[in-house]
This record gives sequence, C-alpha cells and structure tokens, in this order.
Amino acid sequence: MALVAATAADIRDAMVEGESGIMEVCPPSFRPTYEPSKRRLTWPNGAIATTYSAEEPDRLRGPQHDGAWCDELAAWRYPETWDMLMFGLRLGNDPRSVVTTTPRPIKIIKDLVADPSTVVTRGSTYENRANLAPAFLEKIIRKYEGTRLGRQELLAEILDDNPGALWKRSVIDALRVREHPPLYRIVVAVDPMVADVNTATNLEELGSATGLVIAGVTEGQDGHGYILDDRTLTGTPNEWAMAAVTSFLEFKADRIVAENNQGGAMVEFTVATVSRDMGVRTPYKAVHASRGKYIRAEPVAALYEQGRVHHVGSMPDLEDELCNWEPGQPSPNRLDALVWALTELMVENVKRKGSAA
Repeated sequence: MALVAATAADIRDAMVEGESGIMEVCPPSFRPTYEPSKRRLTWPNGAIATTYSAEEPDRLRGPQHDGAWCDELAAWRYPETWDMLMFGLRLGNDPRSVVTTTPRPIKIIKDLVADPSTVVTRGSTYENRANLAPAFLEKIIRKYEGTRLGRQELLAEILDDNPGALWKRSVIDALRVREHPPLYRIVVAVDPMVADVNTATNLEELGSATGLVIAGVTEGQDGHGYILDDRTLTGTPNEWAMAAVTSFLEFKADRIVAENNQGGAMVEFTVATVSRDMGVRTPYKAVHASRGKYIRAEPVAALYEQGRVHHVGSMPDLEDELCNWEPGQPSPNRLDALVWALTELMVENVKRKGSAA
C-alpha cells in the first residue's frame, strides 16, 4: 500500500501520527511499527505501507502497490505524482485508492469526480461540529458562511471559476510547467500584514497573512514570467522578513520588492535589520499602491491571457485567491504579492524599455 501526501511532513503529522492518523486509530493489538527512515509502516500480520511525498513524483516510478491513500490531492505541487501512482497501482485482483481532499475545482479533482468508477462521499464542517471547538466553529461560520470559499471549505462543494474573477484556472493549468528555463531576473515580493505592529499583542491581532511570492522572468522585452513559489505566512514582522531574506538567498534573487503603504519605513527597516543579522546584502525596492487594486491587477492578469506567465508546479492557496477574487473586494495578500512581483519584472520593465527607446 502507498500513502501519499503533499509533503513528507504532512504524511508524518497527519496521516501517520495525527489525531486521526493510522497510529491513533489502530487498536494497540494491531498497531503498525513506524520506521520514518525507511518510510514504512509494518502491521503485525505482515502488511506494509510505504510513504511518498507528492513533491517527488519520480519516487513512484517503478514501485507497485495494491492500494493507496492519497491525502489532500488538491494541494499536491506536481499533479503528475498522481499519474505515477496510477501506473504502479496494479497488484492484486482489485487495486483501489482512497482520496481525502478539499474539493478545489482543479482539473485533477474534476476528472476524478467525473470518473464513473469513483465513489464520492462528502462531509461538511457542520457534520463535524461535535469534534470542533465551539469558538472556532462560530468564528469560521461567521466569516465564511455564504461565501464562495465557504461553500468549498464548509460544504465540500466543487465550484466553477468565479465569473467575475480576472484569473481563470483553465488558463493557469494550460500554462503550468514542471521546470523553468534560465531566468534573467528573480524577485521576492512581499505584501505585509496591515495591522498596527506597535499595539498588537498576538498573531490574530496582527491580522491577515503576509503575502510572499517568488517570481522570475526570462530575458527580452517579450520574456515570460515564472511563479516559482508561494511562501505566504502568518507571523511577526521579524518572521516574515526572515522568510523573505531566506527566499532571496535560496532563489538567488536580484531584489526584494515590498509594499510600503501600511508599514512605511518599518518594512524596509525590518528587512535591512534581518539582512544585517544574517550577514547578507539584499537590494530592496519599496513600492507604493497609488492606484486601485483592479488597475494594478488587470495588466498582470492580461499577461496570463497572453500566455506569458507560468506557474512552476501547483500553488493551490495562491491559485484559489487569484480565481476567486473579484474587483471591488479586498484583495488577498498572496494575490497582491504576485501582482507586485510581475509588475516589477514585466509591466514596469516594458515601460522602462519603452521610455529608453
């Protein structure tokens, strides 16, 4: 049997050792032995399950299985991991797989649900209320009930694209790549959380997450953009600045671009302080949102329509924000960070070259 999740940590923390994981639900008399170094669980009767991270599809090229449990399929970075698993699911008389996932409206989920051999079981948050903290349930329902995201996350509905959104999943899927070519420039774009960092006493008071997106562009005025990763996080200014500088080093970026509308000089000061403490120099550019979000987002969405922006692998949370946001609504942080990155790499780059000509 194969156990597959988005990351190795997800397998360990949720599928194997989590509150509803295998080690917890198996009775003591029939609990398997877990060997993380071998990625293996072995039951007293000799049955064996091997764990695989969806980040490494090639690990599934060759091994054979008689069954599989796939967790959060909609969050897998590389959909071809599913293909590799299916090629090896060929042992026994009736090999099967069970998929537990949020029903994001992506191609792999839609195809799976439409397959006549698939049995679909849905469970809503309301049906699970006995296992959830009342305060959590009240807060999450108050915030999301009646929204498109709520229908997906609370009611387990598979929704089509928001007709009012600037981005379409079909376009993102068609342009998706596994690897990127040599890149001329790379930036780390940061959209900081908007709460007052001087008075906040905890992360909830600090408000929404800080958008952090890494993007690059190939050379030339008609170069193509590549979204390399989404590392959005909820944390203190020091934590997101450290994540930005770490990403800058990891991707060998050219600069950090950050919105300064909310934090002003604080954003630049925090990045500079973390850079100094880490002993690195990080070129920094502050950007100011002098125009409305729709005006800033529209030319970036147009780059997708022109076939010039590619996502390297899948980034479900970022893509959900892109395909659910409607002009006129508050724009989420991942979307804002992506817009700043591609504006710097592609939109403003074309303007600069046009002016030079």
